[in-house]
Amino acid sequence: MTQNAIILGATSGIGKELARMFCHNGYVVGLAGRRTHLLSELKREFPDSTFIKTIDIAKTIDAMVQLNELISEMKGVDIIIISSGIGFINHELQWPQEKDTIDVNVTGFAAMANIAIHHFLQKGSGHFVGISSISAIRGDNDSPAYNASKSFISNYMEGLRKKVVKSGASISVTDIQPGFVDTAMAKGEGLFWVATPQKAAQQIYNAIQRKKKHAYITKRWMFIGWLMKMMPDFIYNRI
Repeated sequence: MTQNAIILGATSGIGKELARMFCHNGYVVGLAGRRTHLLSELKREFPDSTFIKTIDIAKTIDAMVQLNELISEMKGVDIIIISSGIGFINHELQWPQEKDTIDVNVTGFAAMANIAIHHFLQKGSGHFVGISSISAIRGDNDSPAYNASKSFISNYMEGLRKKVVKSGASISVTDIQPGFVDTAMAKGEGLFWVATPQKAAQQIYNAIQRKKKHAYITKRWMFIGWLMKMMPDFIYNRI
């Protein structure tokens, strides 16, 4: 039986490669994002197995309506992935950049997660996936809102996982924490272990298929995650 998946943030980067991965593996895929022309270009690659919907998750009221519309147009979905996100190197702590990050990565994410979980609870099954970041583990002086927003995403998904477990429904919640991936989101100097979007998408797809609660992408970032958690403040603050 064909399964349906929705990917928010399918216009570029990890989201776009995930969309291709799901299409190649026989899914019907709902492609969602802000840039309609990029969604249309991707749909031309898979004309018979995709739906498109323009959704700007920063505009939460409209976005919630639009995501519900896409779910209805697809006659229900089995997987919803939120790959949408923004971030800035914000040395001067300019408020517009901080606010934009919070509007998308916090408020927008929570709004889309709300629609997803309500749909799956009504259906009695489903799989919700959020793309967080290795940055969720610690705060950062150059991008405080970004790191904090990713921490919100991971914590929020843990709460949603606890909620669906208590509901008794067959719903999985997967927190994906990538390290550096070669996309527009990878900014700054000293980047290392930079994965291609294709490699990242393959590992994310595998983690989703295994219904993992959490996955570092690529797998070697598990070591960095452990190191960041264990590092004393007096060392971390000098980095």
